Amino acid sequence: MQQLPETLRENVRLLGELLGETIRDHEGEERFSRIEQIRQLGKSINQSEEDDPSALVDMLGELNDEDILPIVRAFNQFLNLANMADQEYGASAEAEPEDGLKAMLLNFKDTYGQDRLAEEIRNLRIELVLTAHPTEVTRRTLIRKYDQIVNTLSDQQRGNLLSFEKDKVIGRLHRLVEEMWSTDEIRSERPTAVDEAKWGFAVIENSLWQAVPDFIRHLDRLSSRHLDLKLPLDLHPFHFFSWMGGDRDGNPNVTHAVTREVLLLGRWMAAELYLRDVEGLYGDLSMYEASAELREHVGDSDTPYRDYLAGFRKRIQATLDWAEGTLKGEEPAKPVGLIESRDDLLEPLMLCYRSLNDVGLPHIANGPLLDTIRRVHSFGVNLVPLDVRQDGERHVAVMDELTQYLEMGSYLEWDEATRQEFLLKHLQEKRPLLPADWPVSDEGAEVLKTCRVIASEPAETLSTYIISMAQQPSDVLVVALLLKECGMTWNMPIVPLFETLDDLDRSAEVMDLLWQLPWYREYADTKQTVMIGYSDSAKDAGKFAATWAQYKSQERLVQLADKHGIDLILFHGRGGTVGRGGGPVEKAMASQPPGSVKGKIRVTEQGEMIRYKFGLPKVAFSSFSTYTVATLRATLEPHAAPQAEWRDLIERMAQASLEGYRRVVQGHPQFVPYFRSLTPEQELGLLALGSRPAKRKATGGVESLRAIPWVFAWMQVRLNLPAWLGTRQALEYALENSPGTLNDMVENWPFFSAFLDLLEMVIGKADTPIAAYYEKQLVPEELHPLGQELRADLSALEVLINRIKKQDELFDGDPMLRQTLSVRKPYIDPLNLLQAELLKRYRSGKPFSDELERALKVTMAGISAGMRNTG
Repeated sequence: MQQLPETLRENVRLLGELLGETIRDHEGEERFSRIEQIRQLGKSINQSEEDDPSALVDMLGELNDEDILPIVRAFNQFLNLANMADQEYGASAEAEPEDGLKAMLLNFKDTYGQDRLAEEIRNLRIELVLTAHPTEVTRRTLIRKYDQIVNTLSDQQRGNLLSFEKDKVIGRLHRLVEEMWSTDEIRSERPTAVDEAKWGFAVIENSLWQAVPDFIRHLDRLSSRHLDLKLPLDLHPFHFFSWMGGDRDGNPNVTHAVTREVLLLGRWMAAELYLRDVEGLYGDLSMYEASAELREHVGDSDTPYRDYLAGFRKRIQATLDWAEGTLKGEEPAKPVGLIESRDDLLEPLMLCYRSLNDVGLPHIANGPLLDTIRRVHSFGVNLVPLDVRQDGERHVAVMDELTQYLEMGSYLEWDEATRQEFLLKHLQEKRPLLPADWPVSDEGAEVLKTCRVIASEPAETLSTYIISMAQQPSDVLVVALLLKECGMTWNMPIVPLFETLDDLDRSAEVMDLLWQLPWYREYADTKQTVMIGYSDSAKDAGKFAATWAQYKSQERLVQLADKHGIDLILFHGRGGTVGRGGGPVEKAMASQPPGSVKGKIRVTEQGEMIRYKFGLPKVAFSSFSTYTVATLRATLEPHAAPQAEWRDLIERMAQASLEGYRRVVQGHPQFVPYFRSLTPEQELGLLALGSRPAKRKATGGVESLRAIPWVFAWMQVRLNLPAWLGTRQALEYALENSPGTLNDMVENWPFFSAFLDLLEMVIGKADTPIAAYYEKQLVPEELHPLGQELRADLSALEVLINRIKKQDELFDGDPMLRQTLSVRKPYIDPLNLLQAELLKRYRSGKPFSDELERALKVTMAGISAGMRNTG
């Protein structure tokens, strides 16, 4: 079996030893020895052919209650430490010995020519939307310690360390591990939406603020050396946006007041960061030579840049003070010179930049000053312009209240044509439609208050208005009318989100009708973002059918946008896990329909994935490089459209998959009770997770459950059902009816081969014996046949994958991943077995101590860490 790379293996070993020493110091030799026995037994079981966990079950069954919490904490912390070692290695030069970006530039320069490549680089627009994560289980206190450990591991890799410096690094690691062990892993209070937004701002402050200018400088240097291209100063290929504090779909905790507070916090945090930059520049720009343009502002000064920046610094400080006072409820008057736009920040910086170049100081101009200029272009006046998201039903309800109050009839009962006629008429009228005072419901009032907050904010602080469950053109028009009636003075982009299988199938039809409306074309200025929902479509139809529906929807939307002359950006609402559209960026981009990227893409990045991809400057730099390479490749080398026979076969496969999935999830009378008894779905409420409830509605079954806890629950028991259920039927259909075409698809269609690769990873992370143990402990015997059926389905799917990929076992083509999973398994398995036992005790109704409840929560965190996702 292939071994892990030496550096990674050594880091895992070192962190494991430090954790062991810490446990021995704090818990005693006897408890440490018990943990080691469990670890060694788990390892030996994992290496044996039988893979029989009964001996481990027996050992765990002998534990005293007081031993359980320290033991689950030990395995949880080891898995977190292993993740840190992975993160450090993944961003290191050793993991990528050659610069992939440089290699791509050279290759594309030869293939497409310097001018074409330069144009595509200048036009890059990669929009990353930071979203909160309802099942992010790790406390921010610990996240900061994790980041420090990764940075310290990086320091250790330096080859020129003196012996005392090495000891210092090891000592720091030991201290951080001890701090981890002495800190409670589980939050005691649920974070608010504002807390989540603050966490997003912290990622920018601690990582992206440095990584963004570093990456653009690197891209500029490569372009200058290899393309003879100097990138423009305003180039900012990455645009950052946020849902934190704006996503109110199913989250009653996100109110208009929260949105206003988060927008203010963004302006306050931006002012704070720019102030730090300008104070640094004040120290750096001590030179006396300056252009006549700058001298006009400062006169005959020995320190013209400092004198000029002093006034700029006062403006930023005044903006900071105003934002802080407003947040405190003091309602200060807006100061003269308040920073309200990107130009307010750029103008003084660019004047200094021009002056330095004019007097022959280009190296100084292109130092930290240029970094700050690039930050302004990338982050603007509030760091991450806010998306506002709301369920389409809420807008319909408000309009229905209004039309009934005005005795116009029931908007809810009108057909689509009548709704459109009414909305377009009032969108073009100058007279207001909303009464000054009318008895609107609390829910309706909240929708209107949100629209008024949006209307009162500078346009640069906001991004788009997203409509969940959009189904008709009127769903877009009604938002435009509500914004207009609430005082909106600019055309905020309105983004329909198509989520269910039916909505995806109808998405092109809806947009075709919308784009035929002259009023809307003028409003949108021939620009449109359309969001594709991955999570809810997969929960509705199963992963296979949903993935094909998403592909077809994008194809049709691209063709339709070209027909109507619309500049289209597809917004991919991907989650962190495969079951919710997640996966490696390279595979995701390579599998997009031809013509759907064109240098522009918008993608959600959720909680834990923000941490894994952007939590540290070096890691973020690597992620930027990956995104840039993948976007340019998808733009310049899009794969051909699927052949007719592929399309015909996958259509029939998707139908077989849909029937197989819904037969179980929607049609099996025992499925919901089986799901609720097998998984910790009901116990998720014990965890103080994100601000958003697990359900969109207080009542209802699986259909009302959010996609994230739906995936989280199945992942905890290692069955991973949302990512594969229904796929066996699809593959069996193809093998029985068109094996040659299926083989052709595997070898020549990147979309399909990427799907199989992700499916293989999901199956490899699953563990049917563990799932069977949960069933034995928790599920009523009359429900066991369904569990046996599901596990047999998964086992059969594994056989099919190996057969189709012509391999003997999973991960034949990725032995590194196989080894990584093998290393983690002896640590995850005990957590699963203990979690099943704890769930059994918790549900028994017998006394359950606070220590055991905390242990149950820690098992959830540990399994999430081991599986490298929470949902």
